[in-house]
Formats: sequence, structure tokens, C-alpha cells
Amino acid sequence: MAKNYIIVGGSSGIGFEITKQLSEAGNNVTVLARSKGALGSLSNVEHIEYDATSDSKPEINLDSIDGYAYCPGTINLKPFHGLKSQDFKEDFEINVMGAIKSLQPIVKQLKKNNNASIVFFSTVAVHQGMPFHSSVAASKGALEGITRSLAAELAPAVRVNCIAPSITDTPLASRILSSAEKKEQSGKRHPLNRVGTAEEVAKLATFLLSSESSWITGQIIGIDGGMSAIRPL
Repeated sequence: MAKNYIIVGGSSGIGFEITKQLSEAGNNVTVLARSKGALGSLSNVEHIEYDATSDSKPEINLDSIDGYAYCPGTINLKPFHGLKSQDFKEDFEINVMGAIKSLQPIVKQLKKNNNASIVFFSTVAVHQGMPFHSSVAASKGALEGITRSLAAELAPAVRVNCIAPSITDTPLASRILSSAEKKEQSGKRHPLNRVGTAEEVAKLATFLLSSESSWITGQIIGIDGGMSAIRPL
């Protein structure tokens, strides 16, 4: 039976791969994103123009929603002394407030389902201290706090989990991975000796959105090539 999913930022990168995988499995997906991107190539997908930094509420006409994923994010890497207060505010607006503003209007529909799932995205840099990550880690750390709080508040009707990737080959990371040499250098920082792919991260997200993960909630799950857990000799 087809399910209904809301993917914010589902027209590019990891969000597009989540949308694609859900669509190919026969589900209905509503994508909230500024642009349509390549969504026209997918079946059972509706695009609603939406800016995560705006205060407008998306018009979603669904009685029941099976899952929601918030995919927009930032990679704002600067020395701490070079960051302005506006940098912290902008990262927080996209990474945290965007999730709050797009999720609040549909919580009731999610709770109606009685087995719905919410997926957020953090970063390995929250728990693995890294230089130049103070702004993005601060906002993503807040999102991890929201994950645990909402998991407690919405249980047992709705599960809430958060994925914490390391660097992934997506348009968002294009400046960091702009050449084969840079990809190789970034890959060597990981025990598995490569960067991740959007498809790999999306597979974890679609699992968490599905009923196959029905006993998982309140978790921050790393998918980071081993970076957060092990050190090669």
C-alpha cells in the first residue's frame, strides 16, 4: 500500500535521492523545495515551491502523513574569530528554524498515522570536534536536542531520529569536493578511505522512514565512513 511522505529539500542531493527511492517503491512524495530540479523524471511526486527560511506555511492537503524528512543544511566552515553573529543566525535559521516551521503544521497528521516517522540531518562534527565547524555544529547540535525531545514527546505514535553524516558527495559539498584530488584527500580522513554518496545516506533515511525501523526512535545515527568511532592504525 502506497504511503505519503513529505520531504523538505527533496529536489537535490540527499533529499532528491530519498525522494527517488521512496517514489520508486511506489509511494507518494510531496517535496517542499525552492526549485523542482529533476523531480519531473519521477512518478508520484508533487513539488510545492517552498523556502525553508521563510515564515510562510506550505499548503499540504493530506489527511494522513506517514513520514517527514528535513534535508536542507549548511556547510559554513570558517575560523571562529572570523564568524559574525549573522553567520550563526543564518545557520540556525536554515538548520533548526526551517525544520521547526515546516514540521509544526503537520504534526497532527503524523500523529494520526500512529506509526509515522520523522528524520532530521545533523553532522559528524557535533560529536567529533573539528576546527572551523563551530557555527554549523552549534545549530546541528540544537537539532539533535530537538530530535530526542520530540522522540519522547511524540512516542509512541511518531518515531523521531537523526542521521549524522560525514562529508558526502552532494551539490552542498561541491566547493569542498570540487576536484578528484580534493575528494581523495577528504576520503583519506575516513577509516573507509572515501567520502560518502547521497544514495548511501538516503538508503538509511528511507529505512528510518519505513515501518521496518518501527522499534528505533530518539537515535542519532552516524553514517560517516567510521570517522566518529574508530581510528586506523
